[in-house]
Amino acid sequence: MNRRGASRRWPRSLLLLGLAAIVAGCSGQGGPEVSVSLGSGEAASGGGQFALSLQLLIGLTVLSVAPAILLLATSFTRIIIVLSLLRSAIGIPQLPPNQVLLGLALFLTLFVMAPVWGKVNADAVQPYMDGRISQDVALERGLAPLRDFMLAQTQERELGLFLDLAGGPRPERAADIPTEVLLPAFVVSELKTAFTMGFLLYIPFLVIDLVVAAALMAMGMIMVSPVQIALPFKLLLFVLVDGWVLLVQSLVRSFTVA
Repeated sequence: MNRRGASRRWPRSLLLLGLAAIVAGCSGQGGPEVSVSLGSGEAASGGGQFALSLQLLIGLTVLSVAPAILLLATSFTRIIIVLSLLRSAIGIPQLPPNQVLLGLALFLTLFVMAPVWGKVNADAVQPYMDGRISQDVALERGLAPLRDFMLAQTQERELGLFLDLAGGPRPERAADIPTEVLLPAFVVSELKTAFTMGFLLYIPFLVIDLVVAAALMAMGMIMVSPVQIALPFKLLLFVLVDGWVLLVQSLVRSFTVA
């Protein structure tokens, strides 16, 4: 058994041991009699399928960590950071509200990740639901499109950094890069890209702030806040250049150009 296969199977072994302990604790005097069926009875040898109860348990576990997967392994991180920096650059901390930004970021994430999810569904989910492939094969096939997406967006410097921190030998192929190395490198790359885009967004609004501040100083109106005077000009500039369309277009294309 190779290292990757062993790392996949040890959480399942712990899960089975935990369920066995629960069953043993419930089998005492006066307790209900509990029995767990593991498909065809070949689960110990790795050839059987999980029973429906165990599949439901695993499904609930996956749903509990789904927000973390959405934040870290998709385009959501870059999108929400850029939208938040745009709100700060305009100078209205409460508008758009957090619910609007999160909703827009979520829908943009679904749009950007639609080809990836479609490939996962076609290659892994549907064959597994039809019983044509095992769970191990489904997990491997489902992870492959997500890894390809992360590899396409991860910069070489960040990837090399985490490979050096891992301390192992350098992989010869991209497919040999461990997922535990690829995921943090992808997150750091997304943060770097998001802050770069946010810096470019700040420049025009910063110019407006400087011009308004200089005009107020020249007129001797030093007691007037430049932020209040510059805010209408910022909004006017953003509307005239069709800022939301340009921003969404830039965000989506930033994932397809990589």
